[in-house]
Amino acid sequence: MIRRARLKDIKVIHRLIAEQAANGHLLPRAISDLYGQFRDFIVYEDEDENQIVGCGSLQVFWEDLAEIKSLAVTASREGQGIGSELIEHLLQDARDIEVARVFVLTYRPTLFERLGFTHMDKSKLPHKIWADCIRCTKFPECDEIALARDP
Repeated sequence: MIRRARLKDIKVIHRLIAEQAANGHLLPRAISDLYGQFRDFIVYEDEDENQIVGCGSLQVFWEDLAEIKSLAVTASREGQGIGSELIEHLLQDARDIEVARVFVLTYRPTLFERLGFTHMDKSKLPHKIWADCIRCTKFPECDEIALARDP
């Protein structure tokens, strides 16, 4: 089941992101940032096991642009379609609020490519998105791959 994140979910979301960051699949996030942005997050909750096994967020940058961020699925559940379901849910959110373009910065482009995202030049993104990047240890040598699609 996919649902909106609750404040009590943030520690689990942080753990999921940290697990994937340790594997080099995405960048780590400070727990304080997650609390500040928890309303952007959705979670995939396994109702049988009563635990959160995936998460992701949609951050709006402008009236026509949003980013899928912090998409993470626990390693033991990868390959089961959870990531795809989370992405499709976030794309539906983007459609609902009439965002024209959704992008992602990722180390794992294959999943997004399968869902219709295409490669784009990062320099085409507005400077506003780089505010988070300034705090990154990889700045200014970002090695994430940029992809985008219309929701």
